[in-house]
Amino acid sequence: MEVLIQSSTAAAVELVAEIIAREVQASPRPVLGLATGRTMESVYARLVKMHHAERLDFSGCRTFNLDEYAGLPGADNHSYRHYMNRLLFHQVNIDLRNTHLPQGDAPDLAAECERYERLIHEAGGIDLQLLGIGQSGHIGFNEPPSEATSRTRLVMLAPETVRQNAPLFGADKMPSQAITMGVGTILASKKCLLLATGESKADIVSRAIEGPVTTAVPASALQLHPHCTVVLDEAAASALTGAPRKRFD
Repeated sequence: MEVLIQSSTAAAVELVAEIIAREVQASPRPVLGLATGRTMESVYARLVKMHHAERLDFSGCRTFNLDEYAGLPGADNHSYRHYMNRLLFHQVNIDLRNTHLPQGDAPDLAAECERYERLIHEAGGIDLQLLGIGQSGHIGFNEPPSEATSRTRLVMLAPETVRQNAPLFGADKMPSQAITMGVGTILASKKCLLLATGESKADIVSRAIEGPVTTAVPASALQLHPHCTVVLDEAAASALTGAPRKRFD
């Protein structure tokens, strides 16, 4: 696990965007695993800017998102499909037919999970998986305890996750379930890239990077990945003690 510490949140976001851009440029048909949430909004804004200002070309990309709320159609403005369309897909030259998220309103959610795993396999697997980390230690919506061998499945959201995300739904009730890539699905990616910023993430980042690999902190399974890069700002890195540290700014 490579830990890259940046002096500011903006610098951390810039580095993550640069890593993704290099992946896009390195292959004519890159397969990207994408994440959602507040932390990623600045990353996508930077990628959009790179597309317009530097002609970063997304036309050959295929994408797979980590998760989607159960019960929400893609047209719902709370869905992650809507999030991705608004912040990235509709602003760059990607073919929407090559952008994939679990279908939260599928009539058979178990079959949808199997379909999603099959799509990833048929694409040749994910070249670079972008990740955030939740306060519970989740990656995707893999709440504790989540096994390192788990695959795409329907999960119940932890109360802490519901509390954190419920304000985004306003007067509408937030779903209590989601479809998520499993930890094993994530670990099957060729490369993983985790971004965490802010002091509020310092404790869980330390537990994920320096603590034991445990189902109680699903993100700790990334210690098992042969090509995982963690990008932090100083605040998110403030609780680290003995992990390999490299300042990259």
